[in-house]
Amino acid sequence: MSIGLLRVLIQQKLVPQDKVEKYQKTIESGKKDIIAQIINDKVISAEDLSALMSRLFNYPQFDLKSFPTKRIQMDILDEEQIQIQRCIPLFKRGRKIFVAVSDPTILQNVQKAVFNSGLSVELIIVRNDHLDNLLEELQQSSASLIKEMGMDATLQESQAQTMIVGGEEEEDGPIARFIQKILFDAVNTGASDIHFEFYEFMARVRYRTDGVLREIVQPPLNLRSQLASRIKVMAKLDISEKRVPQDGRIQLQFSKNTKAIDFRVNTMPCLFGEKVVMRILNSDASFLNINQLGFEDFQKELILDAISRPYGMVLVTGPTGSGKTVSLYTFLNILNTDDVNISTAEDPAEINLPGINQVNVNDKQGLTFEAALKAFLRQDPDIIMIGEIRDLGTADIAIKAAQTGHMVFSTLHTNNAPATLSRMLNMGVAPFNIASAVNLIMAQRLARRLCSSCKAPMERPPEAVLKEAGFTDEDLAKDWTMYRAVGCDNCKGKGYKGRAGLYEVMPMTEKMRAVIMKGGTEVDIANIAYEEGLCDLRRSGLLKVMQGVTTLEEVVATTNE
Repeated sequence: MSIGLLRVLIQQKLVPQDKVEKYQKTIESGKKDIIAQIINDKVISAEDLSALMSRLFNYPQFDLKSFPTKRIQMDILDEEQIQIQRCIPLFKRGRKIFVAVSDPTILQNVQKAVFNSGLSVELIIVRNDHLDNLLEELQQSSASLIKEMGMDATLQESQAQTMIVGGEEEEDGPIARFIQKILFDAVNTGASDIHFEFYEFMARVRYRTDGVLREIVQPPLNLRSQLASRIKVMAKLDISEKRVPQDGRIQLQFSKNTKAIDFRVNTMPCLFGEKVVMRILNSDASFLNINQLGFEDFQKELILDAISRPYGMVLVTGPTGSGKTVSLYTFLNILNTDDVNISTAEDPAEINLPGINQVNVNDKQGLTFEAALKAFLRQDPDIIMIGEIRDLGTADIAIKAAQTGHMVFSTLHTNNAPATLSRMLNMGVAPFNIASAVNLIMAQRLARRLCSSCKAPMERPPEAVLKEAGFTDEDLAKDWTMYRAVGCDNCKGKGYKGRAGLYEVMPMTEKMRAVIMKGGTEVDIANIAYEEGLCDLRRSGLLKVMQGVTTLEEVVATTNE
C-alpha cells in the first residue's frame, strides 16, 4: 500500500487518529501489504474499500475471484514485477492494457513497469483479498514449475547458485532457475544449440546434440512469454519488440568458480509466440589441434602446404554447423606466431584466440565484412580471416588482398569444393581473379562418431550394397571391420558420442587455373579434380567407416547430395 492511499483514507476520516502513526511506520519499513492489516483491524472491509476507490478515482470494478492465472498477460509484466507492484495485467484492447489493482494511487509505478510495452494503462479496481489470492496462486504455480517438470532432481550446488550474466548476478526466481537448468544441462551434454519453441497447444525445449535435435522437456504453455522475455532480458534485447527478429549474446557463469560460456541468441516472431534459438559458442582454443580434426595424412599435407604460402586464399565451405570455424581457427592457431599480424572479422567471433585481433561485424552500425576488410588492409596485416564472403564487394577486396601479399581465409556456403568456383563466378568475380588468388578449397561435413564404449562389430552387407555406397574392389579386398551403433550409459543410449570431420580438400592446380581462365564450368573443374585424385566427401566418409570411426548409414546420410 502506498502512502497516497493512507492519505485518502485519512481524508475520508476512516483511519482512527491513534493508528495513523502506526500505519505510517509500517509503510516506511517497506511492508507492502498494509491494506490487509487495515482490513484486519476492521478500519474498512475489503468490499467497501474497493467500492470507495472505484467511486473516488472513477475506475471500474472487477470481480477477480474466478480469473484464471493462465489468462494473465505475462508478456506485458513478468511475475517479479507483478508481485512487487501488486497488480495483474488482465487483458489488452488495442493499444491499452487493463491492469487490476486494489490501490489506484500506484498508477505511476504501474505505468513505469508497463512503459517498455508501448501500451497505455487503464486501471481496474479489485478487492484486495481477491488480489492476494490470485498473486499467491501465481506464485505457487511458478514455484512448482521446476518440480512439475522434474527439474529439481539431483541439483548440484553449483547449479543451485545464482547465475552470473554479463558479470552481474541474475535473479533466483523459478523461471530463472528453470532456464539455468536448461542451459547447464545443454553445456554438460555437449549440445550445440538450444531451441525454445511455442505452438498453439504445446511448448517444448530441444537440444541439438551431435547434429541431431531431440526434445528435452515440455514447459507449461502459459509460461511461453515469461521464458522468452527472461532470455531476452539476459541477452539485453528489447522485450517490448515482438514483431521482428532480434540478435543478442549472453555471457554466462553458473557460479563464480566456473568458466564463462557464451551463447548467441536469436528470436523469431512466430504464430504463437517468439521462437528462441541459442547457439553455444565454445570459446576455448585448447582443442585447436589439426591432428584431432580427422584429416587423412595426405589431406593434412595439402592443407599445411597451402596455408604456409606467403599469400593467396584458402576457402572452407559447408552448411551451417559443419565445423568451418573450428577448421579455420585451427589453421590460424598454426600460423599464430609473434612475427605475424592476424586479424579476423566474424559475425560473431566464436573462439577466443590470444594473439589475434578479432572484430565482431555490426551491420546496423555500418561495420560490415567489407568495411572491416578495408580497415584491415590499412592495419599492416599478414593474415586475414573473413567469417563469410556474402557479396561481390567483400569477395573483390578479399581477392585483391590475396593477390597483394596477404594470406586470406574465409568461408562460403556451397555443397562441395568445385561448386565454390561457380558460386564466386555467380557473385560476379572475374575468372582470372579466382584463378590467380585461390590456393585451396576445402568442403567439410560432420558425421556422428561411434561411441567407443559400446560399438559392436557387425557382418558386412553384400558387396553390391557396399559398391553402390562407393566402396571399390580394392577396399573390399582389404581386411577391415564394420561397426554398428548399440547404445549405453556413456552415450545416453544413442550409440554415438561426438562427431568426426569428413573433408574434401581440393588444391588449385595449374590445370584447373587454365580451365577457369577459359570459362570452364563446375563440372569441368570436378572432372579435373577427380582425375588428379580428389578424395570427395563420400570417399572421406567411407575411409572413416573402414577405420571404425562411424557407420555407413551415418556417412550416407551426411554426404547424400
